[in-house]
Parts: sequence; structure tokens; C-alpha cells
Amino acid sequence: MTQKHKTQKQQKTLMLKKQEVKHQWFLLNAEGKTLGRFASEVAKILRGKHKPTYTPHADTGDGVVIINAEKIRVTGAKEAQKLYRYYTGYISGLREIPYRTMKARKPAYILEHAIKGMMPANRLTDAQLKRLRVFAGEEHNLEAQQPIEAKI
Repeated sequence: MTQKHKTQKQQKTLMLKKQEVKHQWFLLNAEGKTLGRFASEVAKILRGKHKPTYTPHADTGDGVVIINAEKIRVTGAKEAQKLYRYYTGYISGLREIPYRTMKARKPAYILEHAIKGMMPANRLTDAQLKRLRVFAGEEHNLEAQQPIEAKI
């Protein structure tokens, strides 16, 4: 080692433990936002990557309350062409629901599905997704969490 390296103090990488993490809640308005771009920002908050104390092996993410899910928009021809598929488990049980129908029936599902698709497939994801609350309208019932209104 040279003299220069000996005098500099080594900085350690901060790794939070599960007990040291403090979760906050954010209130986000989906009105007029693009589906994919908005979902990726929400996934980042749920994982905790927006914090300087992000630790990959610990759940450092925050909770997210989304309002106005029915006012989310998609670009291009996705409104006419996008399909939501699921399998019932029975023979020839593949079901396809167009975006417009899903938006009319379950507008919150569209955002939940997009955000879940942007989360990694690991052991922390289920716990992080439990802190996601999506509401179709303007009202929500999570005043007790004291969500901080954020702009994305």
C-alpha cells in the first residue's frame, strides 16, 4: 500500500438490519400518468431504492397508497390491443380480458398487475407488495398511516 492509501479512512457500506428499518407511507395520485412509467416508480419506492440506505437483502421499502387508479392512461394502441390473460385450471380455460373491459371492471387491478410485474421474483417481494394499496377513486381509508403526498 502506498502512503496515500494508508492515511485515507476506509468508508464502510451501510447495511441496515431488519430492526433498524423505518417504513413511511406515500400518497401518489395516478391521474393522467402513463401506466408503465408510473408503475416503475412505485416499484422503486416499494423496494426502497429511493433511499440512500437501500439494502438489497433487507426490506427497506416504504408503503404506497395510490388514488385515482381509474384515471391512469396508456400510450399508443394499447387501449385497444392490450389483453389480460389468466388460466382457470380447467380444460380450455384460458381467459382473455381486453384493457378497456378490465378498466371498467377493476381499475385498481391494472396498476397492481403492472407494479407486481416490475418487482423482482425473490423472497422479499410478497412483503413489499403487502404495503401497496390502490384505490380507484379519490378517497382512501389509510389516514392512520399518515401518508406523505408525493409527486412523481
